[in-house]
Amino acid sequence: MNIKLMNTVSAGALLVVGLASAAKAENLTLCWAAWDPANALVELSKDFEAKSGHTMSFEFVPWPNFADRMLNELNSGGQLCDLMIGDSQWIGSGAESGHYVKLNDFFDANGISMSDFIPATVTGYSEWPKNTPNYWALPAFGDVVGWTYRRDWFERPEIQEEFQKTFGRPLAIPATLEELKQIAQFFQGREIDGKTVYGAAIYTERGSEGITMGVTNALYNFGFLYENPEKPYDLEGFVNSDGAVAGLEFYKDLYETGAPPGSSNWYMGENIDAYKSGQVAMQMNFAFIWPGVNADPNVGGDRSGYFANPPGPAGQFAQLGGQGISVVAYSTKQEAALEYIKWFAQPDVQAKWWELGGYSALKAVVEDPDFASSQPYAQTFLDSMAIVKDFWAEPAYADLLLAMQEKVHDYVIAGNGTAKEALDGLVVEWTEIFEDEGKI
Repeated sequence: MNIKLMNTVSAGALLVVGLASAAKAENLTLCWAAWDPANALVELSKDFEAKSGHTMSFEFVPWPNFADRMLNELNSGGQLCDLMIGDSQWIGSGAESGHYVKLNDFFDANGISMSDFIPATVTGYSEWPKNTPNYWALPAFGDVVGWTYRRDWFERPEIQEEFQKTFGRPLAIPATLEELKQIAQFFQGREIDGKTVYGAAIYTERGSEGITMGVTNALYNFGFLYENPEKPYDLEGFVNSDGAVAGLEFYKDLYETGAPPGSSNWYMGENIDAYKSGQVAMQMNFAFIWPGVNADPNVGGDRSGYFANPPGPAGQFAQLGGQGISVVAYSTKQEAALEYIKWFAQPDVQAKWWELGGYSALKAVVEDPDFASSQPYAQTFLDSMAIVKDFWAEPAYADLLLAMQEKVHDYVIAGNGTAKEALDGLVVEWTEIFEDEGKI
């Protein structure tokens, strides 16, 4: 409690921050994952250096090690990072553990309004508690799970003809999850250009968060809920509802009948490699990969298309990705770090961010009349961000995630037990975690 109060006062004492206002030039370190958007941010930040007089250093950690490395840094009170682009699920711990500076007063003093950002990104990346006006980050990178497909394969006359005969409908972007599975099954083991190909690369990785970020795109759309909407932390009958069981069974069937052999531990990188090398007709992946797909010499341009996660029996949702940018409470350079936040929030900077390959969450950028046609995947990004849900952002997020990774992977990939048993077991483990947290 004392740490949080100190952080709030610290932010309040820096209300008059403006570019080039710091007493001295600082070298700021921004911590994030090592991926293509980080390279774009390095380029973007050159403008901040020129205008502010500060210099920027970057600590980028590969995704498989990102959470362990950065959460250890925060939990130890380390001063490596002045700015942190932390995962969306970290916001509860960042707030309650005193890792992040509360930004409300700073936002108010500098004319930064959360109503100017896509609502889902504010809830997902900035708020704690959720759905309250308490802000610990600025939405930095909008991201969501969607799908990429080989448009050139879908449009081949001979493939179109065979699909029409088999399913009685044209081969096109799937209108439902069931249609997606049928398309994956149709391509599974098919020979195209002398090469055996497969249906869909999906998330199956167990070690970090992969299979959870994948299976939720089925679970949500079959009726899975994290808790009783009327009673927080009441899990029975929601996590393990009949719809949730059907969604988990669907994902297992998709894996067994439509995914490449040997894909039992795949996440973002493996899916990208499989798609770009021509192994699969479709891939599940976060939207951040789309600029790279579009530019790829083998699958780019008109050879690929993009679509939002299709609906299931209970609606249409997609797993939220992305991150907010926070000022680390242990930084000795908070004034300069807040200057960076103010600079980054500017509409012209956000527009440049999109041009460089970053996914802006600012309404002024994504609601511009020209946005949807600015890239082949821009409309799919908008459609996807309108249907997002996110995993728990509780301070105990890591324990909650580990439990789900284990239960889901053991059923979907290892084939142990039933879907009902997996979700019943998840209810038991999550309930114990929340009891230990004093939430129930």
